[in-house]
Amino acid sequence: MSDGKAISTHETRQRILNAGTELFRRSGYTGTGMKQIAEAAGAPFGSIYHFFPGGKAQLGEEVIRTSGAVYLGLVTALMTPYEDRVAATADAFAAAAGTLAELDFADPCPIATVAMEVASTNEALRQATSEVFDSWIEYLAAYYAEGGIPGPAARETASSVVALLEGAFMLGRAARSTEPVRAAGTAAAAIVRAALGAERTGPGRQDGRPAR
Repeated sequence: MSDGKAISTHETRQRILNAGTELFRRSGYTGTGMKQIAEAAGAPFGSIYHFFPGGKAQLGEEVIRTSGAVYLGLVTALMTPYEDRVAATADAFAAAAGTLAELDFADPCPIATVAMEVASTNEALRQATSEVFDSWIEYLAAYYAEGGIPGPAARETASSVVALLEGAFMLGRAARSTEPVRAAGTAAAAIVRAALGAERTGPGRQDGRPAR
């Protein structure tokens, strides 16, 4: 295969993956047909099965895992510069609210859209969404732990933050409003602040009071 053909092949596959990501995000997994994906990608219908012989399920799994990694990269880039974990959390939700409005209240997260549809019907896709969400929680848990929240509490905090964000997206889409995301941001920042406060006032911490 020549270099030019290799590049063309890669570009076609990427267009299909990008089209699947966008359509799953907007229309859901079950609401998206393979012909729609081919048309959106500007690719021959048969090329989808060339690159994804497992069909829609294989494409869906790759969309979930690829999108999950992209979103984790965005979160990492947004939050890592902050030493203040409370401010980082609040600003992440503010950015999410802005994204929701920019997308005209379409779901900004294809992982959540697919997860809600397939959790009880497609084990491979359920597992993929579970692993993506867990990767987000693991990153946030480590980030919060580095900021002073102890391990078990850091993971619980991270799980709460992810749950608040995904739930807020759903409410925001239904209401066509950023208010649920902004309210969830306030709640998430409060959870992080409380977890940090509990660590500072625990055994051996600066105020010297025993934990209750």
